[in-house]
Amino acid sequence: MTGTERAQGDQGGSAYIDTSKPHPARMYDWWLGGKDNYPVDEELGRQLVAMDPRIPAVARANRAFMQRATRWLATAGIRQFLDIGTGIPTEPNLHQIAQGVAPDARVVYCDNDPIVLAHAEALLRSTPEGATEYIQGDARDPAAILAEARRTLDFTRPVALSLVALLHFVPDEDGAYEVVRELVSALPPGSHLLLSHGTGEFTPERARSAGDLYKARSLNLALRDRAEVMRFFDGLTLVPPGVTVADEWHPELGERVPPVGDGPLPIFGGVARKGS
Repeated sequence: MTGTERAQGDQGGSAYIDTSKPHPARMYDWWLGGKDNYPVDEELGRQLVAMDPRIPAVARANRAFMQRATRWLATAGIRQFLDIGTGIPTEPNLHQIAQGVAPDARVVYCDNDPIVLAHAEALLRSTPEGATEYIQGDARDPAAILAEARRTLDFTRPVALSLVALLHFVPDEDGAYEVVRELVSALPPGSHLLLSHGTGEFTPERARSAGDLYKARSLNLALRDRAEVMRFFDGLTLVPPGVTVADEWHPELGERVPPVGDGPLPIFGGVARKGS
């Protein structure tokens, strides 16, 4: 079929990949130097880099934040992780970080991109003591994700919900805050929300231009300022230092991306705990 390819996952599922339209997960893969992307992804990726040369560094800083935050959570005793918006596997994956600290950690991944399904095997290489599973699902249908996740995770025990570089693709009108609220409400006390989010707060003109590029390709881009990102953590207790530029969140826990250009990298990160 013109403009499509078939993705086949290790779970026996298959779906068509639309190669005529860029996809955020594949663009992210291109920025990280991966090969699981198509010319249409590289084209938009290059246009965005021309607008802001720091974007590949932002992608690396986001991965590094995920790794540090996962390490912090596993060290703090969390043994269950639900990662929504997983993206194309890039080692070390979340389960490798978590199980490196706690071999019995259980991880459920979820994404809606068929190309991630094609690489699901890389996400399922668990330690013998732990478990990893993959769900093909859409973040805007949290009830379905939670139902599937319960097959692997015990929702009577704390769970870390990971929403890394996902919510800036979900505009307010698609219920971004409601999705997070529904997911968090299903988690027991002692659970955590791990979240990173792109921002236009530091470079508003570039952010508007990036939004126009996405919109021209029928893609959503909902960059939010720090106050708007903090709203996702309403009712939760933020782990110090709170919502901060992602590469400034506990840099002592892992490798930090060297500074690139002037000003902070345009991505926030934070971790918060759900109380009783």
